[in-house]
Amino acid sequence: MMKTSDLILGSQDALIITDIQNDFLPGGALPVKDGDLIIPVINEYAKLFYQANAKIVASRDWHPLNHMSFTAQGGPWPPHCVKETKGAQFSLDLKLPEGTEVVSKATDPEKEAYSVLDGTGLNEKLKSAGITRIFIGGLATDYCIVNSVLDARKLGFDVVVLADAIRGINVNPGDVDKALETMTQNGAVMSTLDAFPEPETLTGVESPVEVTGDKPLVQHYVKKKARMRARGSYKQVRRERG
Repeated sequence: MMKTSDLILGSQDALIITDIQNDFLPGGALPVKDGDLIIPVINEYAKLFYQANAKIVASRDWHPLNHMSFTAQGGPWPPHCVKETKGAQFSLDLKLPEGTEVVSKATDPEKEAYSVLDGTGLNEKLKSAGITRIFIGGLATDYCIVNSVLDARKLGFDVVVLADAIRGINVNPGDVDKALETMTQNGAVMSTLDAFPEPETLTGVESPVEVTGDKPLVQHYVKKKARMRARGSYKQVRRERG
């Protein structure tokens, strides 16, 4: 795990939230066990990165109906996250700050694409924005997370995996452990929310504004006068916020 001093965020950092979509959550077409339990943690990360003026990206599977990964086309998965359907929408519990960039992946019916950096143009956008370090969480550890991490490392990004904000499918026993080992062997490091520096407390924060349809749920914040709160564990801060 990283030290707090290594986790001071800035404009060179990006948070990537992968595939918090209805079909990957309990009751969905391809649910990840306990996938919904990481959403409150991801929301805390989103607040933290927003306060630091870091870039925030939310990826989504956005499959055509005849995608090659579906069983009807000989693939391994049931139909899921078909574009323009409810199953492909982000969870309404996910709070994405204003300015979050939404990236759609696996849009080509003839090509699988687990990585958020595979054919999405995100690499170029991150590089042009001066991003050098990526923090990643979401679903699923042994598919989209590990493939995104490996691509990010090949492209020269430093990568931090948010270990308390990921869940895996584990189709084969040990798949998740293997994915975690593969990521660390390729230079990614693990961290959790409690390791981050204390956030500022923002006063005058507006209520969330929900946006439906293709657009993500957006949480609008107004940054007014801020003060530093007393030092203490971030875990306590999270309890105070509920």
